[in-house]
Amino acid sequence: MRAAEYPRLGEKVFRRQLANGLEVVVVNKPFHAKRYAFFAVRYGGMDLRFRLNGQWQDTPAGIAHYLEHKMFDTEEGNALQELAKNGAHDNAFTSNAITAYYVECTEKFYENLRILLSFVSVPYFTQESVDKEQGIIAQEIRMIEDDPDWRVYANLMECLYRSSPARIPVAGSVESIRQITPQTLYDCHKAFYTPANMVLVCVGDMDPEKVAAEAEAILPGQSGPAIDRDYGTEESLSPAAEEKCMNMEVSMPMFLAGYKCRPQSGGEALLRQSIIGDLACDVLFGDSSPLYTRLYEEGVINGSLGGNFDMLPGVAYVYAGGDAKDPRRVFEELNRQAKKLGEGGIDEAFYQQIRRASYGGMLRSLNSFENIAVSMAEGHFHGFDYYRFPEVFDTVTKADVEAFLRENITPERAALSIIQAAADCRGQSQATGQ
Repeated sequence: MRAAEYPRLGEKVFRRQLANGLEVVVVNKPFHAKRYAFFAVRYGGMDLRFRLNGQWQDTPAGIAHYLEHKMFDTEEGNALQELAKNGAHDNAFTSNAITAYYVECTEKFYENLRILLSFVSVPYFTQESVDKEQGIIAQEIRMIEDDPDWRVYANLMECLYRSSPARIPVAGSVESIRQITPQTLYDCHKAFYTPANMVLVCVGDMDPEKVAAEAEAILPGQSGPAIDRDYGTEESLSPAAEEKCMNMEVSMPMFLAGYKCRPQSGGEALLRQSIIGDLACDVLFGDSSPLYTRLYEEGVINGSLGGNFDMLPGVAYVYAGGDAKDPRRVFEELNRQAKKLGEGGIDEAFYQQIRRASYGGMLRSLNSFENIAVSMAEGHFHGFDYYRFPEVFDTVTKADVEAFLRENITPERAALSIIQAAADCRGQSQATGQ
């Protein structure tokens, strides 16, 4: 395996691309008892339309998440039970863009790694188990649909996007998952769960060569063809709707403001844009920002104001929200402050404070094996080396952050989602919770 040193991080990383196309990454952590294996596929909730065997396939919303649930089933029983016997902690998740399975343990690492690689690469579905899972996932969907925190975000995405599958919940709907059959699950596994579309990231005190050898021994010797994906027509930077207000049982109105941004295709430019967007959020509405302090002191917000910059396939957006007595006023204040900072400039001392805090947060995140694995996997899928973030961070200037605020945080690109108890929603888009 080829080794790369990162002096600024004090890290050493081993990499090898196997003959089947799988990227194996080992982040060496000598003298650590914990070992962590993260096996991820570039396949998520947004990958609903793709080409397989020369033909375009349209699949039900929620199928990537459904497949994740079923992958633990094996012909012998259930992989979770096997891992538990070895004292391992395991889990999985599905996001808009990736599905990942991971195992954490202190003993029997290579045995647990073999179990992980085996059950993810060898699907086993029966009609009975698929039918049973529909009921379980349907119940899960109904629960989250009644959650105001989830609903305010889902409504925002519907306001922001017209055609992008970013507006579709990762878990799908009760109606969409009824269309899922064992054959659709097998088709999606065949299309996406192929070595060249996956990455294995291991973190801890382990032999990199042995990790690669285990992957070579268990996974298919060849990868399937590259998959064409369709994320809909290119989105304009104006929102699909300006506002959606919904009545649900909440003690104080909650809201999310969203701003559509121009997406980056990949490479280090994407990493750089992510850093700029995160800095812009901290400057505009972070808990040490002038806007946050003023609104909190005036009693307009209760301290919950927060948000982030996010990039998904073909789209990018900033969101900010929390609980507020008057969500529309907070929205107006966000727009006003963004214009002030974008046009008038950010105070230099404040910017340097935010910059130091942001960089420190990125360094501290490397204390988590899970954060390391997720960041390295996402970097691989997007064509950059995440451990180069110190060098990329150095290239970001205050002018970059000001330009981001000036161009992106504008009323023309904005939408507002509100959840409140009182039936006084106003505006053209209004809904009532079930």
